[in-house]
Amino acid sequence: MERIMKDDISHEDWMSCLPEKLWDVPLTHLSIPGSHDAMSYCLDITSPLLRSESDSFRLLDGVFCCFTRPAIYRWATTQVQNIVEQLTAGIRYFDLRIAHKQYDPSDQLYFTHVIYTYATVVETLQAVASWLESHPKEIIILACRHFEGMDYKRHEEFIYSLKKIFGSKLCPQRAQLTLRSLWRSGYQVVLSYDDQSASHHKEFWHGIPYIWANKPNAEELIDYLECHKRFGRPDGFFVAGLNLTTDRCFIASHPRVSLQTLTMENWNRVKEWLEDQKPGAEPTCLNIIAGDFIGPVPFCSLVIALNKKLL
Repeated sequence: MERIMKDDISHEDWMSCLPEKLWDVPLTHLSIPGSHDAMSYCLDITSPLLRSESDSFRLLDGVFCCFTRPAIYRWATTQVQNIVEQLTAGIRYFDLRIAHKQYDPSDQLYFTHVIYTYATVVETLQAVASWLESHPKEIIILACRHFEGMDYKRHEEFIYSLKKIFGSKLCPQRAQLTLRSLWRSGYQVVLSYDDQSASHHKEFWHGIPYIWANKPNAEELIDYLECHKRFGRPDGFFVAGLNLTTDRCFIASHPRVSLQTLTMENWNRVKEWLEDQKPGAEPTCLNIIAGDFIGPVPFCSLVIALNKKLL
């Protein structure tokens, strides 16, 4: 197997370094690197399961947690770099799954993927806002979704927190965004809030479609994405997910395999396909491309380089 680059190089200012010809191209027509389950690098292996998990799995976890928890950690962890390291590597789209813990008397919100994270939502987003202060020409897309255990009141409190954290950096939903227009307005954050509770807040965008193959290997993943491309691209922002997945039978019968080893084993084929893609307005063009383990492979470099095809 071809040697995999250990770490993606820094692209902390890649948007401001794009050729001027691309400053007036809609962001929906650029190639933008994204992070699938961006916060799963800090999962708390001792936390409760999400309330959406099945009763049978909850029972199994309660009786055999010494087996289930290591397996959950191996397969629910999709990133190894923290949020600031991902920003510095060039990630500009973040898949953020948010929840309130069941029976938690506090108002703290956490990120999730089967279990909860150590990191709290507000503290993490404050770190993102701080990074943006020192990178005034970089634009990020935050996709807040899932929202488990949140009623209308918690949504309103969280929306208030988002407005307080990002303030005038929040870009209201509009037809077309370009780098030049965003720089002129001082906007840096496109915030997608995938819940009806935000529908009357002009600062928030609707949910961004995420094309998810739900396949265990590169060939099936690529076949699915190619099939989807034949139907044309959605209007506006959309995400092509390069993330692999498998079922619990496979996980139980392969104790030495993890999502990271599966991703690395399939990387070279995914890389070949990725290098052939192109951004733009045509029906088969891609926009946001999200991956797992964006640090151990040169994912950001490859996605950003696709923008050269627009010149």
